[in-house]
Amino acid sequence: MLCRATVSVSPEDLRSLERLTGAQALDWKDRAHFFSVAAQMMRRILVDATRARCAAKRQAGGLRVTFSDQLPVHADEDAGLLALDDALSALAKRDVRKSRVVELRYFGGLSVEETAEVLKISPQSVLRDWKLSKSWLARELSRSEGDET
Repeated sequence: MLCRATVSVSPEDLRSLERLTGAQALDWKDRAHFFSVAAQMMRRILVDATRARCAAKRQAGGLRVTFSDQLPVHADEDAGLLALDDALSALAKRDVRKSRVVELRYFGGLSVEETAEVLKISPQSVLRDWKLSKSWLARELSRSEGDET
């Protein structure tokens, strides 16, 4: 389950993120910088944990990914999250901003308005990038699923 990001950032939040990133007294520019780093860290943590589980299990089988109205992709299985990470990395090579929109919204749990603030773009641009990214990711994930079977 994905948790929503809080609106305010406490000193404890900053210290926790500094511990996660291994940084000593990071120079946080603003709230947007905090959420940007937090979303990237959440993605890394989830993907690394999933890779570790898959390595331990040596999981086999088909890839199952479903779509919902709230999030572009919901990974039902570990393989789904790994496929999403691969597809998101491929999207970043084509369009960094669109991949950042997905990272902030999906992994960071940010709203359209919060994502717009972090990326310093309009909410309409976030919505447009979100919609296009969902379509692009769906196509990539279905290709990936076809390659697996």
